[in-house]
Amino acid sequence: MNNNLEEIMKKRPHVVILGAGASCAAIPNGDKNGRKISAMNGFIKKLGLSDLLSRVNLETKSDNLEDIYMELEGRSGQELDCAVVKKELEQKIFDYMKEYEIPDEPTIYDYLILSLTNKDLIATFNWDPLLVQAYLRVGKYTRNLPFLAYLHGNVAVGYCEQDNIIGIASGRCKCGKLLRPIQLLYPIKKKNYQADIAIEKFWKELQNNFERAYMVTIFGYSAPQSDIEALSMLKVAWGEPEQRSLEEIEIIDIRDESEVIESWKDFIHTHHYSYHTDFFTSTLGKFPRRSCEATYDRLMKCRFLDGSKGFKKGMTFDEIIKKLIPLLNEEIEKKETGEMLSQLY
Repeated sequence: MNNNLEEIMKKRPHVVILGAGASCAAIPNGDKNGRKISAMNGFIKKLGLSDLLSRVNLETKSDNLEDIYMELEGRSGQELDCAVVKKELEQKIFDYMKEYEIPDEPTIYDYLILSLTNKDLIATFNWDPLLVQAYLRVGKYTRNLPFLAYLHGNVAVGYCEQDNIIGIASGRCKCGKLLRPIQLLYPIKKKNYQADIAIEKFWKELQNNFERAYMVTIFGYSAPQSDIEALSMLKVAWGEPEQRSLEEIEIIDIRDESEVIESWKDFIHTHHYSYHTDFFTSTLGKFPRRSCEATYDRLMKCRFLDGSKGFKKGMTFDEIIKKLIPLLNEEIEKKETGEMLSQLY
């Protein structure tokens, strides 16, 4: 295997896609104030929104937020009461989600962000601010961090159309204007991601990286068949599984393996996948910041790798950074030369 191919593969992106299961894993005991993440089913009851929705006569019997929102959206053009309730629902959900606070101790999101570098990308479907809060606090250790894409918007992120700037919500752009919130809810049958400029930018970033990715990790995202638009856009970027004979897909999910693989069968080339129920057994957990390097060496060079040197549950921030210092130093040293990173795993 020539060195040119090795260098190309190792420098390709590692793309991570997050669903609600990832946020649940990040705060299994609740956030800093004990608040837990809710699934779409039962979300209305959890937020106490039944009184609000009782102001319209809904046809759907579902308690799934997206089903309810789809009906409100469809009727809002002709029915003023539906339009009013839809707007109030959007605001109440935004206000509820923005109250989440990340715990003081390291969470899965802290580990995850620090396990990747600026050639990589994390794309999240989640509205909560936990990923952003983790990103801000680990940024004091290194600026060599992955790009974050918020595929369904996020309460912690704002946008200025005038200067095409994305930043922290409620902050100001360089033009002096407050960054506007990004839309959170979309009708599930036809999610028009092009309707919001910021969301469109995030999707383009994901598609570009997804097409070039050597590794893809799907963390707590069930690929619901109702999300036709999202899956279609991912499929176009990825192509046919037969074209992905070198790439690897890694899935972190607590569902049964057969169910998970069935969800992603249109993306997996034969046996080129691994299944984990825990972040710490994944390539990201075992070989932080060198996941593509480790995967290439293991599969293409048939090297035995010691995965015991990676992250461990219950580490403090000091312990995490102490473990990463050799990797961070090497990244700084080799940035100028463009050399491949060595196998420090």
